[in-house]
Amino acid sequence: MTDRNPDQPAVFKAISRGLLRLAYGAAVALLGGCTGVQSTFSAFGIEAESTRALTWGMTAAATVITIGVLWLAWHAARTPAGRLDHQGGMRVILWLGAIGPTVLLTALLVSSLPKMRTLPTGADDLRIAVGGEQFWWRVRYLPAGGQSVETANEIRVPVGRTVAFALSSPDVIHSFWIPGLAGKVDMIPGRTNDLVVRATQAGVYRGACAEFCGLSHARMAFDVVAMEPADFDRWLADAARPAAGIDSPGRHLFEEYGCSGCHTIRGHAEDSTIGPDLTHVGSRRSLGAGTLPMTRDALSRFIRNPASVKPGALMPSFKDMPGKDADAISNYLAELR
Repeated sequence: MTDRNPDQPAVFKAISRGLLRLAYGAAVALLGGCTGVQSTFSAFGIEAESTRALTWGMTAAATVITIGVLWLAWHAARTPAGRLDHQGGMRVILWLGAIGPTVLLTALLVSSLPKMRTLPTGADDLRIAVGGEQFWWRVRYLPAGGQSVETANEIRVPVGRTVAFALSSPDVIHSFWIPGLAGKVDMIPGRTNDLVVRATQAGVYRGACAEFCGLSHARMAFDVVAMEPADFDRWLADAARPAAGIDSPGRHLFEEYGCSGCHTIRGHAEDSTIGPDLTHVGSRRSLGAGTLPMTRDALSRFIRNPASVKPGALMPSFKDMPGKDADAISNYLAELR
């Protein structure tokens, strides 16, 4: 039998250093995307916090296994020829191939099963019906014993209270996902799926559609505002009120151009619910399902040519509308707070 290659440990060390550098670079790149308003690691709900804890646990276990395998390979490369025998190899297989994985997988199963339980709900809990449409979100608040309130493209939840979402779609499959609050749930035409959540800290976050649903799938996001309970109660009471009494040229133009044929503004125009409810649209944080900021210029641009902002949107174009008319309508909508 020939002696072991004297350069073998050096080669192995060089490979190990290269792998460690690659792993470090990949970890830095991945962790750079783990913050912000649309990150699973920026958790603000019980469900997302459980998922984050489970992810860190699995990552730690995978790290331990990887280090163990690297150490075993390093040890085998440095062991003189003939040192390892059949009995020693069988012990390695028993501990690292059977006992070790069994213990780790059992610990993972035991720790993850409680986190898979759905939060219990009661008759007094807030219910929010969300419909995914091409390409926006219809949102209806259904408080126990209170008046239902419809909005669009923005969801507000009270911190510390259980909220039950009823998720559906009238057209194609969408997927409702608020990464910092809970996991994603598909919205399938013809059925309603439930999602129960509880926010743990106030703030402004972001949700999105996680299932390709058409040309503007990537432009189908929504703002999520987690509020202190008292603030949420005040906001919901204000949202239930009709629009303020505004008599402006923009209001008359809104009706003359037939906008009320698709949009409801409670107290002003309540003819149709085909499109998003615009009762308090001026108070929303964004326009077009997270596509544009809520400004008068953005409103005017969206009114005249919505397809330039959201390809495939069902809203008709008003390219021939004079700019002054679009500006007047946008000024009217911006005052609806």
